[in-house]
Amino acid sequence: MNAASVWLLIIGLAAIAWLSARARATLLEKSAGRLATHSRAHYHGAYVALWTLLPAALFLIVWQNVSPALVTNAVLTAPEAASLPADAFSRSTVLSEARSIATGHAQSAFNPQSQALVAPYRSAITRYDIIGAVLTLILAFAGGAFAFTRVKADFKARTRVERLVMGGLLLASLIAIVTTIGIVASLLFESARFFSMINPLSFLFGTKWSPQSAALGYGAEHAFGAVPLFWGTIFIGAIIAMLVAIPLGLMCAIYLTQYARPAVRQWMKPILEILAGVPTVVYGYFAALTVAPLLRDFAVAVGISGASSESALAAGLVMGVMIIPFVSSMADDSINAVPQSMRDGSLAMGATKSETIKRVLIPAALPGVVGGVLLAVSRAIGETMIVVMAAGLAANLTANPFASVTTVTTQIVQLLTGDQEFDSPKTLAAFALGLVLFIVTLLLNIVALRVVKKYREAYE
Repeated sequence: MNAASVWLLIIGLAAIAWLSARARATLLEKSAGRLATHSRAHYHGAYVALWTLLPAALFLIVWQNVSPALVTNAVLTAPEAASLPADAFSRSTVLSEARSIATGHAQSAFNPQSQALVAPYRSAITRYDIIGAVLTLILAFAGGAFAFTRVKADFKARTRVERLVMGGLLLASLIAIVTTIGIVASLLFESARFFSMINPLSFLFGTKWSPQSAALGYGAEHAFGAVPLFWGTIFIGAIIAMLVAIPLGLMCAIYLTQYARPAVRQWMKPILEILAGVPTVVYGYFAALTVAPLLRDFAVAVGISGASSESALAAGLVMGVMIIPFVSSMADDSINAVPQSMRDGSLAMGATKSETIKRVLIPAALPGVVGGVLLAVSRAIGETMIVVMAAGLAANLTANPFASVTTVTTQIVQLLTGDQEFDSPKTLAAFALGLVLFIVTLLLNIVALRVVKKYREAYE
């Protein structure tokens, strides 16, 4: 019996347990009276179902991780395993090949010794699968029976279920927190290794980025100046992209909230927000194959020298289109949150609709709009695919939007692509760049959330 069948069985048993306990609790409510019972029938059903499902599921998860080692030990005691090579690597190769054939993942064996072990492997896998299934079902029945005996009128099933749900929510929160701590710790540890080899001041304020020359042993101390990367990130994500996203996003929000009819808004707002769900690789293809050639041809036509087919302007324009929904959605919510009395007062004083928008609604909604812009900036500076495909890989410190530049995220991809040695400055530089990007994005998110919180407090 495979693991999928066992999972279906215990889920089915949990469903049966829920129905049985719920039916019994319903009878108790009818006999003792609804007010005499502590918990509703569905809480009793959930309590018994959880006792049926959780112990069995936890055991099955543990068994699936332990049983492969038990199967291997059983095969090693078989007479067919006496001729296995003494070398650990060769032995593991033969065993792995035999397991693949026994489980159906391979059809034939390259090594004759592997074919001889297929039958012992199949026998051991079948035996331990049966043992695991039987023990799992016993646990499911035992847990369900124990919980079913506690279904009584005065039993506090609701309290037990709610505590379990709170424990699950707490565990989910702890997983998120521990994951964040692990990310930060790994960045700090690897960045500390990098800064033990490279001067932090040279990294933060240097203007030459050439990790390849450092890998070859030429001037590693002065080859990791990250200023061109920081400038490329700001130039594409915080300047060009925002010049596109802020005006278009704000105008979209004004139109949808003040001028569009309800039927138009009902269709246009979801269509606009679809832009946020388009994969970034699609934007990257569009930028590299359509926007970048058009901008290069335009630059050549007007006589701009040094125009590249990979440019900061192409990546910034497409990235700005991508983050329009971030700005427009936040601005939309902020404008809608302005009290109607402020609008009515402005119109009652003789102001036109456009004057009310410019002098009342936008100033009142400005904190929320600023929060949306900051969130959009933090999204833009962390973008990778569009920059990789449209902006190029050259670390240039230039203000020419038609030139090729690169960003922090692009260089992280380049440094960690392929087989790398994690004891060289070239590879460890990716963690230092990631740490800087993490700190900048974190600060932007903190500022944006504080601004949004202040805005919400003003109108709640």
